[in-house]
Amino acid sequence: MTEKLLQYLWNYKIFKYFDFKDIEGNSVEIIQFGKWNKDAGPDFLDAKIKVNNLVLAGNIELHIRSSDWIFHNHSQDPNYQNIILHVVFQHDIEITELNHKGISTLELKDYIDENILWKYENLINGNQFIACENIFNKEKIPINFHEGNILKKLEEKSLELEERLIHHKNNFEAVLFHSLAYSFGLKVNAHIFRQIAESLDYNIINKIRQNPLQFESLLFGISGWLENPEDGQMKIWKREFEFLKVKFNISDLKFRPKFLRLRPPNFPTIRLSQLADLYRQQNLFSKIMDAENLNELYEVFKSVKASEYWDFHFNFGTISKVQPKVLSKDFIDLVILNTVLPLKYTYHKYHSEEIADKIMTFYRNIPAEKNSVTQGWKNLGLSITNAIESQSLIYHHKNSCEEKNCLTCSIGFKLLKES
Repeated sequence: MTEKLLQYLWNYKIFKYFDFKDIEGNSVEIIQFGKWNKDAGPDFLDAKIKVNNLVLAGNIELHIRSSDWIFHNHSQDPNYQNIILHVVFQHDIEITELNHKGISTLELKDYIDENILWKYENLINGNQFIACENIFNKEKIPINFHEGNILKKLEEKSLELEERLIHHKNNFEAVLFHSLAYSFGLKVNAHIFRQIAESLDYNIINKIRQNPLQFESLLFGISGWLENPEDGQMKIWKREFEFLKVKFNISDLKFRPKFLRLRPPNFPTIRLSQLADLYRQQNLFSKIMDAENLNELYEVFKSVKASEYWDFHFNFGTISKVQPKVLSKDFIDLVILNTVLPLKYTYHKYHSEEIADKIMTFYRNIPAEKNSVTQGWKNLGLSITNAIESQSLIYHHKNSCEEKNCLTCSIGFKLLKES
């Protein structure tokens, strides 16, 4: 038993029966269980009880043991002066102060189904893919579970984007560039790519974006790759970088992307070249923000490819089999899910009531991601058919399952409640 679980059971009124009696044998009727207070002070506020035909209104404090009242130093705390009931899992000592004030102590040990305690103990101590794996039942997934998770994720992403917008003087185009750079970096280089993007004044990007040679030179130079040219093309990039560095007063700071544990198509050399090519498009921001359907977004990305040098290279100076480095469909979907849709939601949410529904439609039309997390859910019998489901389950796994937040999980609530 934990205090958090005890509060959970009290809040959701999960008891075998409700004919409560305090430790003196007096009948205790709970008229109002109170509002769960997750800040400082008593655990439940604005409660109402009836003891020996006397109705009392005030706050209720919960503890694992009666002695916790003393250990938590509540006696001298003015926040606990309006307590009308002390609820404990186990009564171990008399609290003289409460007795003198006529405050009843209610011991819950016999009112709680032991099966719930067993379930919770197994949940928080298990090492499975999800804590409730042994008792998981897909029928317990609530209606609109996935839509709720996606909206939560969108709101969280939107708050992050709004903070970045404040920092960058509400320049949506700059924030789009930084966000796209982050996505093109994937997990290994996401933060480094964003640092590269944010190290540049976006006005510089606007001035050179139509010149792919200069744009590549700038990105490669800031990455520290042009210091010792290995072939003629590298010398050209270096010359252009040195020119841009002087022209725009670019600092000597270098951000060095990583190659370790990456498949060649995901090498940072390829991804930065593709990012530069993406920005050759006119009105890129408008195209993305105004796109009404998935096909219009695919049109933005499907023709993007690394420059000609990379047709027969993956890294500098080393020739490889000729292969144009275009964006794969899976990569485009990833960029749309992680960057485009959150920014579209943020851009439109204050002046379009339908934007949430429109964004949901995009999610529904994108295939489900395939990774270890979605496979873990599939192993539990779930059918994952589109991105609204895969993104929801990935989000839920990260924020609820990995953190063992079973008491705030809508699935865990149903599983725990049922004996």
